[in-house]
Amino acid sequence: MATPQTIELAKTLPPRLLRFFQRYPPPQLFPSITSQIAAAAPSDSPVTTSTTPPADPNAAAAEPSPSDAAPSTTTPVAPEDLAFPNPFQPTKNFTTGRWHGPVYGLRKQADLVKLASAYGVVDLLPWTIKKPGEKEARRIERGLTVKGTGEGQRVKGKLWERTLKGRLEMRRQAMLDMPRLIQEWKQKGHGRGWKKWPSGKAKR
Repeated sequence: MATPQTIELAKTLPPRLLRFFQRYPPPQLFPSITSQIAAAAPSDSPVTTSTTPPADPNAAAAEPSPSDAAPSTTTPVAPEDLAFPNPFQPTKNFTTGRWHGPVYGLRKQADLVKLASAYGVVDLLPWTIKKPGEKEARRIERGLTVKGTGEGQRVKGKLWERTLKGRLEMRRQAMLDMPRLIQEWKQKGHGRGWKKWPSGKAKR
């Protein structure tokens, strides 16, 4: 049952977040779901119940002892123990062996996380890579995956990046040789008899 705090919180949320929480209720706001999951989980010590009716029909039924009753405290629910699959993650149909994509794509996940962050309820959303801090945590855990950034490696780069050093050296040599070319140009009549190519052959 919803508490007054839950109702007050729902009044401040936009309709998009309300529709999401109605479809996928968070266990933090609805402890009854957590208790139902805990009750449905198999216990380590199974309880046997007798199916034979008592000899005296007026005899009162035996009530379970407090130790046999389920605990009243609710524990945090793990993502895999939710009453519904995570709508932000792909799911597998074990009958057919096929995978189904998430209900919400990455774009919609990012929009929901931004909206929930603006209203301070981002912790109520299921786990997603779009949550704040998740991308940085994955980067710290996996490190840089760029080829060439490891120890003793070097980034390949584009073709123009690999040949830039040689082309800059050719330009530097051409600039240093420019006074001699200008003098030779003047001595040969400003281009008369000037060979287009240094080897004297036309470029093919």
